[in-house]
Amino acid sequence: MTEYLDRFAGHVVVVGSGLAGLVTALTLVPQPVLLLTQAALGTESSSAWAQGGIAASLGDDDSLGLHLADTLAAGDGLCDAEVAAAILADAPAAIASLENSGVRFDRSPDGAHMLGLEAAHSRRRIVHAAGDGSGAAIVHALVEKVSRTHSITVMEDIEVRRLLKTDDVLSGLICASRSGPLVIPATQIVLATGGLGGLYEMATTPSGNYGQGIMLAARAGAKLADMEFVQFHPTALDAANWSAGRPLALVSEAVRGEGAILVNDRNERFMADQPGAELAPRDVVARAISAEIAKGNRVFLDAREALGQGFASRFPTITLLCREAGVDPLQERIPVRPAVHYHMGGVATDLQGRSTLDGLWVVGEAASTGLHGANRLASNSLLEAAVMGMRAARDILEKPRSMAPICNAIELPVSSDLSFVRPIVSRSLGVLRNSQTIRSAIGSLLPLVEKDGAATDPALVAISIAVFALMREESRGAHARTDYPLSLPDARRRRMTFSAVLATAREMAPLSLIHTA
Repeated sequence: MTEYLDRFAGHVVVVGSGLAGLVTALTLVPQPVLLLTQAALGTESSSAWAQGGIAASLGDDDSLGLHLADTLAAGDGLCDAEVAAAILADAPAAIASLENSGVRFDRSPDGAHMLGLEAAHSRRRIVHAAGDGSGAAIVHALVEKVSRTHSITVMEDIEVRRLLKTDDVLSGLICASRSGPLVIPATQIVLATGGLGGLYEMATTPSGNYGQGIMLAARAGAKLADMEFVQFHPTALDAANWSAGRPLALVSEAVRGEGAILVNDRNERFMADQPGAELAPRDVVARAISAEIAKGNRVFLDAREALGQGFASRFPTITLLCREAGVDPLQERIPVRPAVHYHMGGVATDLQGRSTLDGLWVVGEAASTGLHGANRLASNSLLEAAVMGMRAARDILEKPRSMAPICNAIELPVSSDLSFVRPIVSRSLGVLRNSQTIRSAIGSLLPLVEKDGAATDPALVAISIAVFALMREESRGAHARTDYPLSLPDARRRRMTFSAVLATAREMAPLSLIHTA
């Protein structure tokens, strides 16, 4: 029997408890908020796993202009410059707000922020908390504050399966809980559900995150943007005891920022002649490492000369992860390989976090604002999550509150099974792509999307990546096609509803390529 939670009518519903969701909920105070989280509050989010910090132009030698220039360069011609400038300009205020919420960023003895350097940044501008445990420290502080805030009601172990509409008006959510199906009325919903790394066998993100926010918004009719741009972090820990579907440990870019170098098993420093060397943009480094692996080589990150015994004190979390994998980074080279780390695409939003569906805001990795373009600049993700959480909340506070219309009763959709989708996506939509492999993915995913089973929801997200990827006949940023190795002179972003994606998929997949799962 479905339980109807009408006591929350009039609440803003925030879905997700990573950085973006927590900031949104806290900024909405004293507006009543219902915060839904699939696991325990603040756990199983990419934010909590982040080793890097938050990019902000706080240094004496830095400026908004320099930060913007680095962001646009990394974005490979596809950033929305106006959006990027606005978000980056909010960085100092976001840092101050987080500190007011209890986050303790690392500071030097003179009280100044300790600023780290990461790939493709021209200045030291990465603000850390607890060294390489920044994400966990930030999320922990915000969870503590949310837990003390009376206007925020938290419901854990809730999985949102669908957004509901009544007469084309957003009216609520249907959810699965331990006690059974729930319907929660709502006319103001914020999706902060994170990324889609769970679609891939090799990812550094929580394995259950397959793009649920994208799926929910797409099914409700909101437009998607730039779905083809999936960022592979170059240096995931290539542990011998790893098994498919488990997250790979991340070896932060900050290690290279401190001077570590990349070598193959012949001890050749294959990035030495590249502009920026090991600190080139992530897409460049990921492709170079993938090329070495394709040749049959292993790749290692060597920090022994740069950091030596100081590695453990500078990177305690990474040291522990390496030792759990049987590697001593103080004495040995660290085996690494690319793994899915971040998605630049998502639900199309404006600078206030508004989607194209009235009453639906999307913030954090689930959204595509245009800040990241074709390739996210390191540590701009936590920045965007904080800034856009604040912006969306302030926009909601300016809107009149309304009661949700009565939701139409619907059957609770089945829970998702990623086992059919992961091999298809991993094989065909990886670091290097081409028309044949993308079309094959579409042919394999289309029956899963259309049969309405346990694989349907993740297949919906995956086929959106594939369609966007096939339509982009060039290589740009994180989207690299071997059949179109050059970039077009005119870079354009793309927005589509899922109905348009599905229609395009049916046109793109000849019957001979449609595989029955």
